Amino acid sequence: MSVHAKVARIPDPVAGVEDFLGAYLETLSMVERLHRLLLDVVKDEFERLGIIDINSVQALLLFNIGDNEVTAGELKTRGYYQGSNVSYNLKKLVEYGYMHHQKCDVDRRAVRVTDKGMQIRNIVASLFQRHASGILGREVLGGMRLEDINASLRRMERYWTDQIRYIY
Repeated sequence: MSVHAKVARIPDPVAGVEDFLGAYLETLSMVERLHRLLLDVVKDEFERLGIIDINSVQALLLFNIGDNEVTAGELKTRGYYQGSNVSYNLKKLVEYGYMHHQKCDVDRRAVRVTDKGMQIRNIVASLFQRHASGILGREVLGGMRLEDINASLRRMERYWTDQIRYIY
C-alpha cells in the first residue's frame, strides 16, 4: 500500500469541523425555534381557554416558580427568561393577582405565586402532561431517550458557561 493511499484514508480535520459546524448551527437554530414554538403553544392554550390577561412568558414564570419564593434578580441569575423583562413580567403578575409580595425579612422584593397563579401553573402542567403522553404515544423520538438528549444539552450548557466565565 502506498503512502498516498494511507493519507487518503485519514479524515480531513477541516472537513470534519465544517460538517460539525453545519450541524452545530442547525442545532442553535433549532433550539431558538423550539423556544419560540413553546411560547406559541402556551399562548394558544391560554387563548383556547379564554385567558387573555397573561402571556406565555408569564405563564412559564408561574410554572417554573411554583411554590418557591423568588426575586427578579434570582431568576435573571439562573439565566432564565433572557430577552424578556423579568421585572416587568413579575410586576404584571403581582398587579393581576397571580403573585404577591411575600413579607420576607431578608428581601422585601421577593414574590410568591398566589392560588390564582397556581391555577395557571396547573394549566401549564396539564398541557405539558398531554404533550408528554402524545410524544410517547406517537413515538415522536423514535427510540431516542430524552435523558440522553438532556445529558447532551447539559454538556453544551456547561461548555457555553465555561466560555463566558473564561472571557472575563
